[in-house]
Amino acid sequence: MKQNIGYLSGTDAATLSQLAASDINTVPLSNGWDNHGKYIGMLTVADNIGVIIGYFHKLLAPPEADTPPATFLERARIQKIPVVVICPEDFMSKAKQLLVDTGAEIHWVAPGQVFGKIIELLGKKK
Repeated sequence: MKQNIGYLSGTDAATLSQLAASDINTVPLSNGWDNHGKYIGMLTVADNIGVIIGYFHKLLAPPEADTPPATFLERARIQKIPVVVICPEDFMSKAKQLLVDTGAEIHWVAPGQVFGKIIELLGKKK
């Protein structure tokens, strides 16, 4: 069965096209307030998600939502789904400080490194 990659809104279309051309399914996911796809907090084993990808800002809820990243990354933690967080290198250190204590397996990458990191992580799952 083909592996599915769950992606949050704003993920680079070229990267998604590279994945699709590599025979990897791409599945839209929602962070709970953007209604982009299936809510990330409701993932099941049947969804067959091998990696979740998204930009850093998609993992921070607006203050009025009162939803810490650990809440909607709970399914990723439980199902041991790696989360690839895209962030410009200049801001990665600060972003890491803001995204702590999720319990999920987080992999930080700069925008140009996304495809390679996903292929690496999928290779480890085989």
